[in-house]
Amino acid sequence: MSAPDEIHSVAIETPEIAAARSRVRRRRSIALAIALALFAITFYTLTIVKMGPALFDRAL
Repeated sequence: MSAPDEIHSVAIETPEIAAARSRVRRRRSIALAIALALFAITFYTLTIVKMGPALFDRAL
């Protein structure tokens, strides 16, 4: 908790700063989406490889 005698500075956000933050946020979101997709593809691929050729040689 902050003490009542602390002075908080109010930073005014300019349009340039807002645009820069938006770009950084978008890049971070895209990077997280790519990382999640690669993670899912890795697990899918490892599952198929672990099952081996028996996956395609089964009775339907």
